Amino acid sequence: MDQNEMKKAVAAAAAKYVEERLEEKSVIGVGTGSTANYFIECLAPFKNRIHSTVASSEETRRRLMALGIPVFDLNSVDEVTFYIDGADEANAQLHLIKGGGGALTREKIIAAVAKEFVCIADQSKYVPVLGRFPLPVEVIPMARSHVGRAIVKLGGDPVYREGFITDNGNQIIDIHNMHIVDPRELEQQLNQITGVVTNGLFAIRPADLLILGTRDGIRTYTAA
Repeated sequence: MDQNEMKKAVAAAAAKYVEERLEEKSVIGVGTGSTANYFIECLAPFKNRIHSTVASSEETRRRLMALGIPVFDLNSVDEVTFYIDGADEANAQLHLIKGGGGALTREKIIAAVAKEFVCIADQSKYVPVLGRFPLPVEVIPMARSHVGRAIVKLGGDPVYREGFITDNGNQIIDIHNMHIVDPRELEQQLNQITGVVTNGLFAIRPADLLILGTRDGIRTYTAA
């Protein structure tokens, strides 16, 4: 399988996983990105059984509504039963880097609410140490330079993502050249910088299950 076929395979596997466990009042959280888009397509055959979803971005909301799948504001649901989303990187502890598409804050909020967080990815995203993929940080616009200087002190190279505004009206700084040996610690350090909304490390709340597409088929992992 090539990379695109792997993404389609894990999306189908995740949809099957959800369908087999779907109950009358289940709420499905849906992430953002190319793999999540394939997952949305895989919901179509059983969309009439889906009571409600919550979306991590306006793009995801539009895709779900185009299929006739009900989308609710997160504030109007008691809990999210499943949260299905991709990742830019994942390690053996199921710590993730997310936010390449810029939806990291809403993704992190839904992950925090979810009873079960299922990550879907192709094998290129599974790494021994996080940090090869630039780590996104969502920042309040007036704090961008201040946050950038603080990132340099932590050992990273901050790069402003020009021409991009998040769904929350904020900006993104991508941190390059960081070898992230302690994702939980770095996640906390970044979030303590004044002006940071949140960052793309999902380590304090990691995934519960990783469905990984490989050239030899689907593999599943729980935290090591």
